[in-house]
Amino acid sequence: MIEERIGTILRRKKKTLALAESCTGGLVSDRVTDVPGSSGYFAGGIIAYSNEAKISELGVPPGTIKKYGAVSREVAKAMAEGAKWVFSADLAASITGIAGPTGGTKNKPVGLAYIAFCSKKKCRTRKVLFKGDRRTLKEKFAEAVLKLMEDNA
Repeated sequence: MIEERIGTILRRKKKTLALAESCTGGLVSDRVTDVPGSSGYFAGGIIAYSNEAKISELGVPPGTIKKYGAVSREVAKAMAEGAKWVFSADLAASITGIAGPTGGTKNKPVGLAYIAFCSKKKCRTRKVLFKGDRRTLKEKFAEAVLKLMEDNA
């Protein structure tokens, strides 16, 4: 399983991980902590569902949300950077998106999410767009975060 492979990489590199989740509601953290021994590398996670939580818990600048919207590459990056700082972790990942069935627009449809993965040197972001019901989208979003982490950890 992907979360086991990520754990192996983090243990080998002696790196810690933090997560910031919005549309997945903690699903990524749940999968990471399903791995025995994950307490050795998983520092913690924050579910920042509201804009207020993104600002107060992760330090996302209000102007970034206002300018780009909560579902944006810029907010995903700020969320990951915030989680990395809050938990003093080596690495952090985040996700913000629209799981539906409502809330989408023409420019930001249901199924759209932005994910980010930050190390000390750089942040990578990725836009994903999936189809499905709310539960299916949350699972696909979580898998996309895990894949980005595996590719860059």
